[in-house]
Amino acid sequence: MTPEFLIGNITLFVLAIFLGFELITKVPATLHTPLMSGANAISGISIIGALIGANVAYDSGNTEISGILAFVAVVLAMINVVGGFLVTNRMLNMIAGKKRRGA
Repeated sequence: MTPEFLIGNITLFVLAIFLGFELITKVPATLHTPLMSGANAISGISIIGALIGANVAYDSGNTEISGILAFVAVVLAMINVVGGFLVTNRMLNMIAGKKRRGA
């Protein structure tokens, strides 16, 4: 890995952090729940990436390593997706509870 490549990737990462922060701070509070739900759905793409990565490792002849990596990657991706939807569900229940109480 060349230093130019590393500096370019770090620069891209820092710019993505600033852009994400600026975009999220501009979102009104009423749209945070749908935004989280959409972000959780998009993070489900990591499952596909895990399976593609495992397939590449399998095709290169590393069958044991690819099986272990695929299992771990899919489990972690599913924990991420399910946890995100559970948090979104809790937020929606909190909002629905306030409406029922008349607040």
